Amino acid sequence: MMKLTSPAFMPNSYIPPHYTCDGDDKHPPLHITDVPPKTETLALIVEDPDAPTGTWIHWTMWNIDPNTIDISEGTTPKHAIEGVTSFGSRGYGGPCPPSGVHRYIFKLYALSTTLDLPETATKRELERAMEPYILETVELLGLYERKK
Repeated sequence: MMKLTSPAFMPNSYIPPHYTCDGDDKHPPLHITDVPPKTETLALIVEDPDAPTGTWIHWTMWNIDPNTIDISEGTTPKHAIEGVTSFGSRGYGGPCPPSGVHRYIFKLYALSTTLDLPETATKRELERAMEPYILETVELLGLYERKK
C-alpha cells in the first residue's frame, strides 16, 4: 500500500506556519513509499474542503516520476507539471484560512499512464484525465489555523 508522509508534520496534526501564507508559503517536504509496481506516473492534489466558498485547490501536479521518493520543500520534481490552483496561478499556494481550523488534504495518485494535459489544466480537468488510470490513492491530512 502506497504511503505519503511529511517530515514537517505528522498525519492529522498541524502544518507548521513556515509552509503557509503566514510563513515562506513553500510546500512542505513529502516522502513517498510503496508505489505500486505498474505505476507510470504519480499525480498530486492538495485541497482545503473547509474553505467558505467550497473546496479550495492549493496545488496540483502530475507526471511525477514513480521513482520519486522525496519532494523537497519548495521544489518540483523533474518533468512534473504543476497546474492552476484556486489562487489562479500555477504551483503551490499555502494554507491561509480566513477563520478556524481547516483541513488540508494531500492526495497522491498512482497512475498507469502519462497524462497529456496543458499547464493551464485545473483540478477538475486533471481528475477527469486520470480517472480511468488510477491504480491506487493515498492521503495525508494536515491542519492549520491562523493565529490572530
